[in-house]
Amino acid sequence: MLNERNGEILENNTSLDKEMMGDDTFLRLRRITDEILEEALHDNMELATLIDGAIDEILQGVNLSEKLQRMFRKCMLNTITTTLVQKQDGSAFLFTGDIPAMWLRDSGGQLRVFLNLDDPTGKLYDVIGAVIRQQFRYILLDPYTNAFNFTENGNCWSEIDQSERQNPWSWERKYELDSLCFPVELAYFYWKQTGREDLFDSEFLAAVKELIRVFRVEQHHAEQSEYFFIRDNGSEQDTLSNQGRGTEVGYTGMIWSGFRPSDDACEYGYLLPANMFAVVILGYLEEIMAAFYSEEGELLTTITTLKKEVQEGITKFGTVNHPTYGEIYAYEVDGLGNSNIMDDTGVPSLLSLPYIKYCDADDVIYQNTRRFSLSTDNRYYFEGKAAKGLGSPHTPPGYVWHMGLAIQGLTSMDEAECQELLRLFETTDAGKDLTHEGFLADDPTVYTREWFSWSNSIFCEFILKEIGKLKL
Repeated sequence: MLNERNGEILENNTSLDKEMMGDDTFLRLRRITDEILEEALHDNMELATLIDGAIDEILQGVNLSEKLQRMFRKCMLNTITTTLVQKQDGSAFLFTGDIPAMWLRDSGGQLRVFLNLDDPTGKLYDVIGAVIRQQFRYILLDPYTNAFNFTENGNCWSEIDQSERQNPWSWERKYELDSLCFPVELAYFYWKQTGREDLFDSEFLAAVKELIRVFRVEQHHAEQSEYFFIRDNGSEQDTLSNQGRGTEVGYTGMIWSGFRPSDDACEYGYLLPANMFAVVILGYLEEIMAAFYSEEGELLTTITTLKKEVQEGITKFGTVNHPTYGEIYAYEVDGLGNSNIMDDTGVPSLLSLPYIKYCDADDVIYQNTRRFSLSTDNRYYFEGKAAKGLGSPHTPPGYVWHMGLAIQGLTSMDEAECQELLRLFETTDAGKDLTHEGFLADDPTVYTREWFSWSNSIFCEFILKEIGKLKL
């Protein structure tokens, strides 16, 4: 169990990844992964052993099937034994999994679950802190990049990408509002769960100023932003329209985003779940500024004002009256009267709003939106012979995402619903004891992304909720 390695996952992969990527891309990713692992300080086995012991304590006496206990253990250890690289200089790098880059969003989601563990040695907290520091260094390098390289090596997903800036640290330069929110969330939870305050230094402050600058600019995307992104590969999901600037938007007070958490292009520039997440993390930043940067009064005022403006935009532009479900949140709007009524499984999603702490699970508008999201009226909700659940335009029609099932469970107030979701996890892993990206609702042995650490972590959070041991 503790000896699983990146290479073993790639070699034994039975997903559609190689077929969908093509041999050249698949082998290129493997080569880059191997190069990164050569720089690792050690193999993380000591850390994995500590976590394995913590899992023993967590699972003691729980009412959970052997299969789910095995999946929980393997999914927890998978992140530590296969995606974490502790570097020679004391910093840390976290693979998303089968792609050898560190996503700001994914790395936050991968580690959030570990803050539910007690760490008397401090070694786990040390590593999480190192990853958070790396996240904020990346923001200072380029706040518009969503995924970063291990070093300044120029590796990238696509060499045909065009943007207003080139950066050898950028694996992919898809600007996603939520990518700037996840590091703040993780830093805040890290502070609250560990009591450690060492993160809040001058580098952290500089990165916060940079992300607030971007938020301010992207409130006025058309007038003030230089950002554009073009990937001319024939896929509308991978590129922005209007010469890379995105569809036209009007001012709303909300913050413009080029891409969704799925890394797919937004149809309309104001992505509601991402703006809701921004409201939450701006609240976290208010608390951090007051506690550690009392001299930054002007910055604190800017953060408070920005939070108010974004929330006012959500309130004014973010809901629609649905003939079946009543008042619900739109997924995207443009501030010009157009809205996109859907939900996508990537976090933040509309389904995930209580998970990101935007609202309570019993909030009326949320409950209306949830009923829509988990219905076939949402064009990305799929029902099949083996499963039903939220999918994504990022994967083919008919594919349900394990991440969506976990978020459904984490936000559910219905124990019968949660028990059914646990059953689905037991029966849709294709015998791997790991979660995947999407699987065919009619046949779970057909799936994408066998090595997807963030999905594993959210599944583990759902398990912790079900056994009464979720702290966050």
